[in-house]
Amino acid sequence: MVNLITNIQPTLDFIPPNFNPFVVKICQWGIPFWIKWKTPLVEIKGEKIERLVNLYQQFQSGKIRFLLAFRHPNTDDPFCMSQLLWRFVPETAKQQGIALSHPIHAHFMYDRGIPLWAGQFVTWLFPKLGGTSILRGKVDRLGLRSARDLFLTGQFPLAAAPEGATNGHNQSISPLEPGIAQLGFWCVEDLEKAERTEEVYLVPIGIQYFYLQDNWQDLERLISQLEKDCNLPQKTEELTTQSLYSRLMRLGNYLLDTMENFYRQFYHRSIPQDETLDFSDRLKRLLDIALTVSEEYFNLKPTGDLSSRCRRLEQAGWDCIYRYNLKGNDNWSAVELGLADRVAIEASLRMWNMRLVESFVAVTGRYIRENPTFDRFAETTLIVWRMINQLKGNTSIKPPNLGKKRAKLTVGEPISVSQKWSDYQTNRRQAVANLTQDLQNALEQMIEH
Repeated sequence: MVNLITNIQPTLDFIPPNFNPFVVKICQWGIPFWIKWKTPLVEIKGEKIERLVNLYQQFQSGKIRFLLAFRHPNTDDPFCMSQLLWRFVPETAKQQGIALSHPIHAHFMYDRGIPLWAGQFVTWLFPKLGGTSILRGKVDRLGLRSARDLFLTGQFPLAAAPEGATNGHNQSISPLEPGIAQLGFWCVEDLEKAERTEEVYLVPIGIQYFYLQDNWQDLERLISQLEKDCNLPQKTEELTTQSLYSRLMRLGNYLLDTMENFYRQFYHRSIPQDETLDFSDRLKRLLDIALTVSEEYFNLKPTGDLSSRCRRLEQAGWDCIYRYNLKGNDNWSAVELGLADRVAIEASLRMWNMRLVESFVAVTGRYIRENPTFDRFAETTLIVWRMINQLKGNTSIKPPNLGKKRAKLTVGEPISVSQKWSDYQTNRRQAVANLTQDLQNALEQMIEH
């Protein structure tokens, strides 16, 4: 979560890719140490890697273009993708006696907002690794043109997360954004215009994490801490999945009650106390109210799903905050700059409601009940921990570690975009929707329950 802004900021200019093979070599050497030092991952394994070896072989032979569409459950995903490309693909190719040109790498799309919280080093690093920035909340023509050019002519395949953001759930995929499918069709179109014959593919990449041990005691201690933060009485009952589930639901209901009262009292929202509504319906209603509060300030209509509304709100806030021309061409007076600072502060405050919603866009209230495993308990508890810390104002604290993890990456069956080209020519909107659903289905089928 981005900290509160107190003054107007320089414009969020497009960051073009500036690939540097020396930087890639340094990262190839250093990332394994970083994974051991900074993440809970102790094991990363890949499945169906031979599919990716074959795709890279064809790509380097000029027969195909492809985009790696990877799942995005949490912020460790880029590290896993690096090992997939830099380690697993070369090892598998060597075992199969296939000679691939090095480096085995991919250009990638990343949210322009990441450098805002990740820092200047990331602003420098991502372009050197071949990344291209994109603004998700509006039509970013420069970002789209860059991604489109990389898909068509890039030295490497392109990679992107079609979910658009992390959702904190290993066994639940958020609705995919249609932009990845659209890029695929644009690539086919551009190849035809250039009279080139490569076939275009989307390659689903499943990423899933598993705790090595069921650390119920650590989980219970974290829940106890969250109960203290909420001033809830401590439970002394026997530690069972049912008792932990009951305590999590009590935390959830407390947060719902508190936030509903918050919006009633300070934003004058009429929220009836309907006892017939279950937890998921109450949560959905609360998230809608939180977004509506921000949308009314920015004069936006509440259209689309929660994720789409969050993206538009984020962009509306950025348009108010990041608008200072570093070259000094604006020629604003001191009074105008003071008012601009006030607008930036107000926008940052209003975006706070949206940031809360971001953490809960994938929460249904049924995730644990459907399958009460330690992994699902841990994921849900960490989501609650993030919300409580956001409410407390502790936005920079590292999440608690509930144990070591292993990661599994699965290369799915490539989806030919070229074979769907005739459908796109007949009905573009429907073809994009169908391809997006095909990709969604492919990623969901790779989830291990």
